[in-house]
Amino acid sequence: MSAQRPEGFAAYIAVTAAYWAFMLTDGALRMLVLLHFHTLGFSPVQLAYLFVLYEVAGMATNLSAGWIAARFGLVSTLYAGLVLQVVALLALSELDPGWSIPASVSFVMLVQGLSGVAKDLAKMSSKSAVKLLAPSTGGGVFRWVALLTGSKNAVKGLGFLLGAALLAAFGFVPALIVMATVLAIILAAIVVAMPQGLPTGRKGAKFSEVFSKSANVNWLSAARVFLFGARDVWFVVGIPIYFYAVLSDGSEAGNRAAFFLIGIFMALWVILYGAVQAAAPNLLRAANRPEASLIRAARDWALALLVVPAALTAAALLSPDPQLWFTLTLVVGLLIFGAIFAINSSLHSYLILAFTRSERVTMDVGFYYMANATGRLAGTLLSGLTYQIGGLPMVLGTATVMVALAALTSGKLSQGAPHVAAS
Repeated sequence: MSAQRPEGFAAYIAVTAAYWAFMLTDGALRMLVLLHFHTLGFSPVQLAYLFVLYEVAGMATNLSAGWIAARFGLVSTLYAGLVLQVVALLALSELDPGWSIPASVSFVMLVQGLSGVAKDLAKMSSKSAVKLLAPSTGGGVFRWVALLTGSKNAVKGLGFLLGAALLAAFGFVPALIVMATVLAIILAAIVVAMPQGLPTGRKGAKFSEVFSKSANVNWLSAARVFLFGARDVWFVVGIPIYFYAVLSDGSEAGNRAAFFLIGIFMALWVILYGAVQAAAPNLLRAANRPEASLIRAARDWALALLVVPAALTAAALLSPDPQLWFTLTLVVGLLIFGAIFAINSSLHSYLILAFTRSERVTMDVGFYYMANATGRLAGTLLSGLTYQIGGLPMVLGTATVMVALAALTSGKLSQGAPHVAAS
């Protein structure tokens, strides 16, 4: 263990705590918005619109955030993300129930856009910090990034449950105010406790540097687009609205019960996803495998993932009306999807750090997460659209096609990729 490890580890813990706090509110806010506006009568497409600017903002933020962090430092972008999330929560609490649906949609889209900027500032900062702080031997980068990402997703899963519970117990506006207050307190504590160890930036960083010249970074980013599009095409609108239709009888008590059950499923899915992500280095025996083997694994695990939505699509076509056997099959199938998806995502999160150099880590990570946001945007738009046009079979069929494209692009990765440079 090097003499610099304790300081680096302390900074890693502080960054992780900040990311946890952010993702708890991010998951809760998504459930609050989705369930609240569904009960107000918004259609699946209108619900999808609410999240569009969130993803568009993520694309623009990630493209520029890598340069901003390179120029002004990772701590600055991390704090900026937390501050903007507090502002977004407070702004959304000012929504006037008397506004028309178009006015409400426009306002929520703008606030969600601000939250999207906040999320990707926090994410890019946290993931880039791993490259700079983790030990470069013994699979340290893979283990640290898997732990950060896996624990983040477990926390976000709790956020889904928290959002549904706060909405059912207190209502929309009080829930937002509580979350903004708690996040502001956590931000203040992290600012005080953040140790040294992260770079403060370099003034000569150029914006043109954000576009990668590495074929592996570009192919991996393309695979990321399709992978996350395949998840969000069912995750954002389709599955929550389908479960709401199955679980709620339309009464106030029925709505509350549906909120809790949907929140529990979404939380369980993301917590499982996070747990498998955190365990991925051990599951894959990453410390004892050459990097070329992990590159091949990215393609192989994408092919394994393809089986799940294909089977669920067939099951949905055989059960056009909600039936108990199909609902149980859907729940189990989506949990299996989450576990395999987590291994795919964890491999991607490691490989982007393996393919980049320390001096341009924020730029390559920012570009990669711009692709991530592009996939989420495509999935979000298609989630509402495909559910409204063709119901659950079209949603799951679209996810199948997108996983197939993720496998195809993962197969383009070169097995002569550079190894992780020392921090």
